Amino acid sequence: MKEEQLATSNPAFKNSPAFSGNALTAQQLDELYNKPSAGSAETERMTYEDTIQKTVISFAILLVGAAIGWFIPLLAIPAAIAGFVLALVNIFKKKPSPPLVLSYAAVQGVFVGGISVLFSGMYEGIVTQALLGTLGVVAVVLVLFRSGKIRASKRATKVFLVGMIGYAVFSLINFGLMAFGVTDGQFGLRSVEFMGIPLGAIIGVFVILMASYSLVLDFDGIQQGVRNGAPRIYAWRAAFGLMVTVVWLYLEMLRLIAILRGSN
Repeated sequence: MKEEQLATSNPAFKNSPAFSGNALTAQQLDELYNKPSAGSAETERMTYEDTIQKTVISFAILLVGAAIGWFIPLLAIPAAIAGFVLALVNIFKKKPSPPLVLSYAAVQGVFVGGISVLFSGMYEGIVTQALLGTLGVVAVVLVLFRSGKIRASKRATKVFLVGMIGYAVFSLINFGLMAFGVTDGQFGLRSVEFMGIPLGAIIGVFVILMASYSLVLDFDGIQQGVRNGAPRIYAWRAAFGLMVTVVWLYLEMLRLIAILRGSN
């Protein structure tokens, strides 16, 4: 009797048959155990399923934008500017905004589509090669991450950040040299050859490795968010991060293949 009073004295358990102190019928047991587990909508916490859903939605919109950019490549330049601005807003905004993330997906898609049709005019089939290469890298990194064979670490992240700064400086210098006509190579300093190998090919391999580690950081962030019970809205931040990395990986893959094919 004391146990029954103890169970029913807590208001949280008062109306729950599992804690009522009374025997449950077979029908009640079936109803209790057949209920679906609480999802992100009920818990308002970030889940893998919710993150995947939002990521798929974001990439679907990006593909729609890419189709527009493919047929209207002149939109690529304004889309690149708008995408850069939206990326900064999304990065520095404390609370993720679904409309801003989806807006970034749309304009970045237009930029990707415009760049893709440009490269496609230079080298037949290059877009398909870059897409397959990108999907292959993402799949391999995901499998290795899920198996626990690769993980983010403080030392690797420091090396990654230093590498990113160095690559950003190189890209700015190379862009400046190309803009002022200092270099006549198709890809600026990347076209310079060392022992018959274009500098851009060597750099491209390292950059793809950096983009791959960026994917590891993205997957690790999603894992930590789910484990720590982050608010559901942060699934949009995860989707945005994956978009930025995958688009970067695709563009670098596109350029690397172009440099390799151009050197033959």
